[in-house]
Amino acid sequence: MRPSCFETPPREGGGAACASLILAAGKGTRMKSDMPKVLHTLGGRPLLAWVLAAARDAGLGPQLVVVGHQAERVKEEMSRYDEGDLRYVLQAEQHGTGHAVQVARQELLALGEADVLILAGDVPLIRPETLRGLLAAHREAGVALTLLSAEFEDPTGYGRILREPSGDVVAIREHRDASEAERAVREINAGIYCFRAPSLLEALDALRPENDQGEYYLTDTLAILRARGQRVAARLADDPREIAGINDREQLAALEAELESRGD
Repeated sequence: MRPSCFETPPREGGGAACASLILAAGKGTRMKSDMPKVLHTLGGRPLLAWVLAAARDAGLGPQLVVVGHQAERVKEEMSRYDEGDLRYVLQAEQHGTGHAVQVARQELLALGEADVLILAGDVPLIRPETLRGLLAAHREAGVALTLLSAEFEDPTGYGRILREPSGDVVAIREHRDASEAERAVREINAGIYCFRAPSLLEALDALRPENDQGEYYLTDTLAILRARGQRVAARLADDPREIAGINDREQLAALEAELESRGD
């Protein structure tokens, strides 16, 4: 039997105790395939199926999945992995990670005071125990947002986690914008987040596409929440290999090798 977040009573206000929101709308053009990236297989299963299994085994539910590119194809393929807890949200046009979460606003409102873990559909090696640890740390700290982070020997290209002496996170600094001292930081943003649903909705309402791409970035919610007096924390993943995403076939092959070495 899977452990369940519902063993932990929901916060005041009703709704689920916790849920997952999985971002799976992208095209994955670097895969050089007509197939949506999340349907490429690892160990015989679609990438998205791995993420769903991890979320379920962590006790998260319901599973909200944001689809976009070839949405019907994704839903048809994932019907084989539906245990009655899948709910889909359509992102008809892709305008960034923040926008992907914004399209799920009504579903998030229905969660009341729940905690929401936001995952990427192309990070298949994430472990249930890592998600459980993130949720537990988030609840223990009593913060608005807890990021999953990882430490890399060479963090080049990744957004750095910047902390204040208390340990709270003050910013995510993208590599291109980081000072020399900030680039020396080895702790990076893993792109997996745990929000209190009301705090997430508050931040989503304030997101603006003030960047060169004209997109809504989920990482901007950190500054919004802090500006409103809310705290942000980060939990370090025990194994940085499990937060590896897939952007091309070479990375997919590397994760196949990693999967074999793990014996999953």
